[in-house]
Amino acid sequence: MKRVLLKLSGEALSGDKGFGFDEKTCLAVAKQVKELVDAGTQVGVVIGGGNFWRGRSSENIDRTKADQIGMLATVMNCIYVSEIFRSVGMMTAVLTPFECGNMSKLYSKDRANKYFEHNMVVFFAGGTGHPYFSTDTATVLRAVEIEAEGILLAKSIDGVYDSDPATNPSAKRYDKISIQEVIDKKLKVVDLTASIIAMEQKMPMYVFSLNEENSIVKAISGNFNGTVVSCD
Repeated sequence: MKRVLLKLSGEALSGDKGFGFDEKTCLAVAKQVKELVDAGTQVGVVIGGGNFWRGRSSENIDRTKADQIGMLATVMNCIYVSEIFRSVGMMTAVLTPFECGNMSKLYSKDRANKYFEHNMVVFFAGGTGHPYFSTDTATVLRAVEIEAEGILLAKSIDGVYDSDPATNPSAKRYDKISIQEVIDKKLKVVDLTASIIAMEQKMPMYVFSLNEENSIVKAISGNFNGTVVSCD
């Protein structure tokens, strides 16, 4: 694929610590992305904020303010991971839908395309910039806007299951499933808003475990071990 959008789970980046960053995990991601970039693939990145903040778990804070804290958590994640990417030899840029002083540039499709043309990895931080929209929605929205060929969903689980494998040892993993089935069966690959955008805009998703060795490279190299969410 010429251009992809990689969605990284904030929790997955924290490794076994469950909070903050695990540098070894982040370095492993960076080395895989560099392999893609060196091969000519343009990569955009969205990172969740769950390693710092889960706003919906707090009942004492206004939802809008909680979501704003979550947006800032994703900005911190993108700044950190972009520096890890730079440490292995990539050029990066962090774009946000709101001003962050000199820490990021304001998002526009034209600006993102300019950075891609200069072989830079572009981080889309800050979600959509609005409350009530998750990083799932931001991921699909940015993927559609930049005309990515697919979304790589790197999770702590190795695909899409018919039920929660953590509570059901007999849960079945799908090799391929349509986004319509995901919506009908309420499988929560991404949230409902993101699922509907993906379905309407025919944006395929590749769901896999970040913990598997070279899983990001495998996701676009034909040696994929996970679930393809198609738009058939």
